[in-house]
Amino acid sequence: MPFSFLSGLFLQIQLSLLSSLIVSNMVQKVAVIGAGISGLTSIKSCLDEGLEPTCFESSHDIGGIWRYKETPVPGHPNIYQSVVINSSKEIMAFSDFPPPADLPNNMHHSEVMQYVRLYAEAFKLLPHIHFQTSVVSLRRTPDFTTTGQWEVETERDGGHRETGVFDAVMVCSGHYSQPHLPLSDFPGIESFEGRYFHSWHYRNAEGLQGKRVVVIGIGNSGGDLAVDISRVAEKVYLSTRTGAWVVGRVGDGGIPGDLIWSSRMARLMKMLFPWWMTRNLQKKLNMAFDHKLYGLKPKHGVFAQIPVVNDDLPARIISGRVKVKPNVKEFRGSSVIFVDGSVLEKVDVVVFATGYEYNFSYLPSDLQAKSGHRLRLYKHVFQPTLTRPTLAMVGFIHSFGAINPVSEMQGRWATRVFKGLLTLPSEKYMLQEIENDTINMHQRFNCSIRNPLQVDYVPYLDSLAELVGARPSILWFLMTDPKLGLQLLLGPCTPYQYRLTGPGRWAGARQAILTQWERVFQPFRTRVVPEPEPQPSRHWSISVIFSGAVLLCCVFYSKQHLTSFWAPLPFIKSPQ
Repeated sequence: MPFSFLSGLFLQIQLSLLSSLIVSNMVQKVAVIGAGISGLTSIKSCLDEGLEPTCFESSHDIGGIWRYKETPVPGHPNIYQSVVINSSKEIMAFSDFPPPADLPNNMHHSEVMQYVRLYAEAFKLLPHIHFQTSVVSLRRTPDFTTTGQWEVETERDGGHRETGVFDAVMVCSGHYSQPHLPLSDFPGIESFEGRYFHSWHYRNAEGLQGKRVVVIGIGNSGGDLAVDISRVAEKVYLSTRTGAWVVGRVGDGGIPGDLIWSSRMARLMKMLFPWWMTRNLQKKLNMAFDHKLYGLKPKHGVFAQIPVVNDDLPARIISGRVKVKPNVKEFRGSSVIFVDGSVLEKVDVVVFATGYEYNFSYLPSDLQAKSGHRLRLYKHVFQPTLTRPTLAMVGFIHSFGAINPVSEMQGRWATRVFKGLLTLPSEKYMLQEIENDTINMHQRFNCSIRNPLQVDYVPYLDSLAELVGARPSILWFLMTDPKLGLQLLLGPCTPYQYRLTGPGRWAGARQAILTQWERVFQPFRTRVVPEPEPQPSRHWSISVIFSGAVLLCCVFYSKQHLTSFWAPLPFIKSPQ
């Protein structure tokens, strides 16, 4: 083969590599919209990949929905004074920043903010945020096809507008800022003699002492408000159209319930025996209190919709402080008529806990196309019709778990796509996947226009982690590090698992997993209870010994079959 041919071939390879390097480095400046949880994790993901994030936050502080405001600000999310997070701290942790051990497992919003501030300070995120700056519009540049760049128009308090050009954009502005108030669904509300408002306006029960209050809607907000108001009101009536499954934060033995049901073993059982797991969980929930007896039993299964997380609601119902009613049919003066024909007179206040509209007014209209009730997004992140994948939606998701790890994983994936380290499938493939995903989602979950998307928590995280290269190989760790492997399989699926291997690997991940139960137990140790005195040994009967032997045999048999369950799965490979 002539030397000139080899030289030419070598030169072509060099030029191709150089071209790929130039393309991958084209994305450098990234605009991040919003400084809530999703925005902060997106800023950090950019920094981890060597990108330059500029975050625009319309308020004066970080935290998004978790920052309590005495006075609601239109266009911003709001929470009420008594809010406690539904997910326990280890499940909602940032994957490379475990929460302090002394924080309670289910934190008050003020403690969530404490943790968020520690995170922002530890990774020096604040200097990248422009506060009191709103994004007005987002436009492709004229040469978008070749550059993928965006013109981001912003407005500072005072009305001063600026336009900057960015190589990529991460939309992290959330979807709990536009209250949905369906007054047209409730005839007579316009002449209602009492007071009514959306749950977005609720701060606390001040002014509701001795009142007769109707709360419409039984999502997590509706349940919380009914309980909160019932402590001071004459009576609270909780109106629900569909009912709901109610779960407590307090699980077996008093530990956080989500630490139990989020394990990979629980997920495996649900995958292998879905009908049995559904029936078993519903039976367990009804053992706590009979949902039918309490008027709460829904038509949908327990895994079809995110449950109401509330430890206090059953106690308020059994004490008569909250009464469950069906959907409201109409209002007449100060009376409320329900669909079952019952009438409640002299109602003082109605609270609409009827959810939120999601809208991203600054996005180009062609990027707001929907599939079913949800935006048409590949893996709930990327718009499939853009010629260059430089726009990512982060945190626009509902799952049976905490939003923090999901947003973080979406950001990790998006920034690697921005850099050209990962590529997306063809537009045709992504569109087909979106349609298939939408069909499956509507078959499996009880979706609606205000609850447009739901995903299974661990499988969704695993699917993104697989793309990033950070999905843990459970069998590999069982074989090479059994202590850790058993925690990965049987323990809670905490976010640290996604920092064990691959890009973004964190050296402290193993220790964080092995010490997570210590951080769970620490907040309870406010009164040390002495250990009981050792009991003298007793004679073990033949029947007890025989039972123990049988149990050991069963465990061994189960382990043998467990291996066959895991063997066909794709993540039985050594970590890179």
